[in-house]
Amino acid sequence: VMRGAGCAYNDFVDRDFDAKVERTRSRPIPSGQVSPRAAMLFAAMLSLAGLLVLVQFNSFTIALAIGSLALVAIYPFMKRFTYWPQFVLGLAFNWGALTGWAAVNGSLALAPLLLYAGSVLWTLGYDTIYAHQDAEDDLMAGLKSTALRFGESSPLWVAGFYAATIVLWSLAGLEAGAHWPYFIGVTLAGVQFAWQVGTLDTSDATNCLSRFRSNQSAAALVFAGLVANMALS
Repeated sequence: VMRGAGCAYNDFVDRDFDAKVERTRSRPIPSGQVSPRAAMLFAAMLSLAGLLVLVQFNSFTIALAIGSLALVAIYPFMKRFTYWPQFVLGLAFNWGALTGWAAVNGSLALAPLLLYAGSVLWTLGYDTIYAHQDAEDDLMAGLKSTALRFGESSPLWVAGFYAATIVLWSLAGLEAGAHWPYFIGVTLAGVQFAWQVGTLDTSDATNCLSRFRSNQSAAALVFAGLVANMALS
């Protein structure tokens, strides 16, 4: 529900810019399918549902989760001021790596911090690929992104982000005492990352979108490794 609330809020903030970009002008608000007021009402209702879930957890987790709201609030505006909005997205989008651990343990530790850091870099990688779809439109609209910051060097940067992701995820597993299935999952995700970078064509929007979406496969591999790891625990 918080994913839905965040997306609705983001689309509300970006509605004027989305109307100027070919790929996003068909989104619900700029296309007129949903009014801005209805979008914010939807976001508010989902946020309330999220709050009802959140208050079931311990006080540390409640405070930690509330702390993420500042990141969620500022993210849609970052592309107006910095070439690194993808970094802020990563900070906000992966907060669950911290809250999930806290909900079970009532505190944080090195393992979730490593998992969080790796996931932030993962987001930096895949959302840089995603941003290349709109690079020309963003440039004309005066918006910023890592795609514009890195330009033709983006594949090299994405490779670096992905490599660091695999290292940090592996360290998180070691710190948490994970078994071999988890590391197989992470390794296979690394192979999938290598395929993305090796076949990436940042000048082709269709190519970028397919590589971006293929991160679902990378996530599924890590998830399968986690499930298998739990079976051995």
